[in-house]
Amino acid sequence: MSFANGQGLHLVMTGAPGTGKGTQAGVLKRKYGLCHLSTGEMLREEVKKGSEIGNQLKDHLAAGGFAPDELMIKMVSARIDEDDCKNGFILDGFPRTIRQAEVLADMLKEKGIRLNAVLEIIVPDEIVIDRILGRYTCMTCGESYSDKYHKPKAEGVCDICGGTKFSRRLDDTRETIERRLKKYRDFTYPTISYYKEKGLLKSIDGNGSVEEVAARIEKSLQSAE
Repeated sequence: MSFANGQGLHLVMTGAPGTGKGTQAGVLKRKYGLCHLSTGEMLREEVKKGSEIGNQLKDHLAAGGFAPDELMIKMVSARIDEDDCKNGFILDGFPRTIRQAEVLADMLKEKGIRLNAVLEIIVPDEIVIDRILGRYTCMTCGESYSDKYHKPKAEGVCDICGGTKFSRRLDDTRETIERRLKKYRDFTYPTISYYKEKGLLKSIDGNGSVEEVAARIEKSLQSAE
């Protein structure tokens, strides 16, 4: 797929926690050579490295809150400028608020970058909860799996890198998941209307296999060329 702007493919992946955003971002990353910018992972890495941004973020993340907009956009802006993003990128987990969406728009305009589409993956809450309670991640490459919905082809072996060590998030409990869903609706869901008004929104049914959802996304992107 080639895009008319000649600058590659630039996407925002949005939706409630557990809808499969990370998994689908991985599919697009491998297919189009895109940079997958999972802001949650980026934030954790900055904290782990003890960078200037990481140290400023530490207290906010420990309290379960959102990172300040100015730090988020600074981190995202610097990452977009790196060489591996030259073919385009997928923003996963950002923007989370209308304000962040506005700041992102200004930053991309300054860089001469245009978003091609905002992909909203939609899955009913009960399926989301079921997915998150059963999810686990390859510790080597970060590929996501599920006990019920997305198992590795060979039990105990990552499809992507062949790794055999996996981890689960300790805070993946029903109570914390329900809190995350409420926070999504209170803070992030308003960005859906924001992007719909700009003609960028593509709403995708997230039910079904990884391959089925990926095919729906592929079809939706045809109109974004």
